[in-house]
Amino acid sequence: MSTATINVLLFGQARELAGTAETSITVDVPATVADAVARLEALHPALVPLDRVLLTAVNETYAMRDETVNDGDTLAVFPPVSGGEGDPLESPTPDICELTRQEISIPGLRQRLLRGEDGAVCIFDGVARNNTRGRRTLWLEYEGYEEMALATMRQLASEAREKWPAIDRIGIVHRLGRIEIGESSVVIVVTSAHRGVAFDVCRFVIDRLKQIVPIWKKEFFEDGAVWVQGEAWPDADSPSVKAG
Repeated sequence: MSTATINVLLFGQARELAGTAETSITVDVPATVADAVARLEALHPALVPLDRVLLTAVNETYAMRDETVNDGDTLAVFPPVSGGEGDPLESPTPDICELTRQEISIPGLRQRLLRGEDGAVCIFDGVARNNTRGRRTLWLEYEGYEEMALATMRQLASEAREKWPAIDRIGIVHRLGRIEIGESSVVIVVTSAHRGVAFDVCRFVIDRLKQIVPIWKKEFFEDGAVWVQGEAWPDADSPSVKAG
């Protein structure tokens, strides 16, 4: 019987439970994502309790369990998104989609996006707060599947342009690594001629980002730490995206 070797990347709580960020598995072919996940869980049983919420992507594209995997594919396994300093991907639009481990300069981002014909700038600044459900939060850490996260952020900007052609530019910048209380974790900037569309797009982008961009948040408290998880699977109209 023929076999296929699948490269596996693990993120967030899945990485911690498996005790590794990257591994490889061998499966009999033909094989599906479900077969690959079952093999992974056989090798790392600690993942089994998380199985019902684990999301998967093949070659940086969200994949359902019944989709086929082939020799040499890269399978990413991660919990629902928590809704390296990487160079921004080149984009055919003037939009800005970036990941950074440095503090986000909101005035700098605004300056990079704003043009003379714009009459409105809408900014969403997601800030690390000092408590969650009554527990004192000391700091946050963000981890991301960077290539796929950047691709998905670009897709969000494209979705927004399709829904609201009147907008001018969109900026999406997300922090990775440790975030101190009061620091920005994610900043969305939308410029347009008029304020109404800028408000609408800003809300749409941050809501969608929290649903589908593969970035995870870990909250650190005085008495421990927890991963923050979102929904079990992106909704039906989530984009299928590839980096590059």
